[in-house]
Amino acid sequence: MSSAIDLSPHLRAARRTLLYLVVGLGQGLTYLLLVGGGLLVGVLLAPLWVGLPILVGTARLTWRLAEGERRQANRLLESHLPPVPPPPPGGGVREQLGNRTFWRVAGMLLLKLPTVLVTLALALAPALLAVLLAGLGISGLAGDDGRLVGPWALGPVVGLVLCVLALPATIVSIAALEGVGNLMCVIARRLLRTPAVESGPVREMLAERLGDRSLNIAYWLPDREIFVDDAGRKVELPEAGSGRTWTAVEHAGVRVAAIVHDAELDATPELVTAAASAAALAIDNERLKAELRARVEELRVSRLRIVEAADDARRRIERDLHDGAQQQLVSLALDLRMLKARLGDSGLSGTVDEIGEKLAVALAELREFARGIHPAFLSERGVGAAVDALVARAPLDVEASVELPERLPAPVEAAAYFVVAEGLTNVIRYAQTRNATVRVSELGGEVVVVVTDDGKGGATVAGGTGLRGLIDRLAVLDGRLQVHSPVGEGTRLEAHIPIEAGSLVAEASEIRAWPVHPLPPGPAS
Repeated sequence: MSSAIDLSPHLRAARRTLLYLVVGLGQGLTYLLLVGGGLLVGVLLAPLWVGLPILVGTARLTWRLAEGERRQANRLLESHLPPVPPPPPGGGVREQLGNRTFWRVAGMLLLKLPTVLVTLALALAPALLAVLLAGLGISGLAGDDGRLVGPWALGPVVGLVLCVLALPATIVSIAALEGVGNLMCVIARRLLRTPAVESGPVREMLAERLGDRSLNIAYWLPDREIFVDDAGRKVELPEAGSGRTWTAVEHAGVRVAAIVHDAELDATPELVTAAASAAALAIDNERLKAELRARVEELRVSRLRIVEAADDARRRIERDLHDGAQQQLVSLALDLRMLKARLGDSGLSGTVDEIGEKLAVALAELREFARGIHPAFLSERGVGAAVDALVARAPLDVEASVELPERLPAPVEAAAYFVVAEGLTNVIRYAQTRNATVRVSELGGEVVVVVTDDGKGGATVAGGTGLRGLIDRLAVLDGRLQVHSPVGEGTRLEAHIPIEAGSLVAEASEIRAWPVHPLPPGPAS
C-alpha cells in the first residue's frame, strides 16, 4: 500500500525539473545574447564582409552550446539524447548555415528563455497556491482571528480546512512540475534529435525505445569471429572512454549481436538489456540477413580481385614482351642492317631487305599485340593518354574527348579503356563507316564512357564475346553497359562505372568508422 502512494520518484523528478528551469533562465538569456545577437550582427554587417566571420563563429558556438544543452537535458530531464551532430565540414557561411539541422538547433537555443518563462509560470502557479493556502491555514490555526478568507472569518476551523486544501495543491504542483519536465524533454528530443541512421525496423524500434537515434546494431558472425553492420561490412566495437559503448545480445545462450549506443545510456543498463533481450529473436533474424550480405560482399571482392589479378597478369605479359621478345627483334633488325652494309650490292642484299621488311611487320604486330594486352600508357599516364594512343592508331576519323578531373582507381581506368577499345574495334570490323566519337567523363560519382558511330547499326550483345566480356567486367564494378543500335542508324555504346567500386578491395580490408577502437574482451558494464 505504501508503494502506491510513494511520492519520492515524483519529488525527485519535480526537483530536477525545477532546477532545469531555474538554471535555464540564465542560460536562455545567454543563448539570446550570443546566438541571437551573433546572427543579427552578422547579418547586418554581412554587406561589409565583416559579418561573414561573425556568422561562421556564431554557428560554431551554436553547436557547442547545443551539446551542453543536450548534456544538461540528459542529466536533469533524463532525455537520453545522443550527441548532437557535428558541425558540417568547411568554413564557409553556406556550409555552416545552409542546413536544417543548424536552424533546428539554433531555434532550440533561442526559444529556451521564453519557453522556460512560460513553463516556469505554469509550474509555479499551483506551488504558489499551495504556499498561500498553507500560510493562511497556519495563521488560522495560530489563532489569527478577524481576517476574512472569502465569506469566512479566519480561525482554527477555517485554518484547518485551508491546511487540508494545501495538500492536494502541493500534489498538483508536483505533478505540474513533472509534466513540465516531460514537456521540456519532448521539446529537447524534437529539436536536438540526431538524424536516424538508415537501417531496418529492429534498429528503429530499439532507437525509439531507448531514445538514442544514433544507435546501431553490429551482428556477430561466429564462423569468421567478426562483427558486421546490416550491409555486411566489417565493424569494430567501441571501447570505454570513446563516448560510445555496447551491450551484448544473446539468443538461446549464443551471442548474436551487439547494440552500439550512447555511453550516457549506461545510467540505465537494465533498460538496454531488457530491450536487447526482447528483440533478441528479431535481431538474430537480421543477423542471418547481414551474414548473407557479408558473403555477397565477399563474393564481390573476390570477383574484383580476380579481375585485378588478370589485369596484373596483362601488365606483366606486356612488360615481358616489351623487355624480352620486342627488344630481341629490335636487336635482330639492327644486326640485319649491319649485315646489309657489309654485303654491299651483292645478290643477297635483296634477300636481307625482304627479311628486314618481314621483321619490321612482325615487330609492329608484336607491339600492337602488347598494347592490346594492356597498354603501358594506361598504367603510367591514365585513361586520357591511353585513349589518345588508341585513337591515333585506329584507321578511323575519331573525335575523342576525355574529361576526368584526376587519376581513377586502376580497375575503373582499365574498364573505361577496354570499353573504348571494344567500341572502336567493333566500328572497324562491322560498322562500315570511318567516323566515330568517343566521350569519357565523370558524372555523379560515375565514369561515363560513350562510343558512337554512324554506321549500319544492328549490333547486339549476343552477337559476339567482346560485349559479353565487357558486361562481365563492368558487373564486377557494379557498372552497366547499354547498347543502342537500330539497323541503319549507327551504334551507341554507353557504359557507367561507379568510381567508388574501384576502391572496393582496399575498402573491404578496412574497418567501418562508427566504432573506432579494437574489439574489447566483453561488453561494457
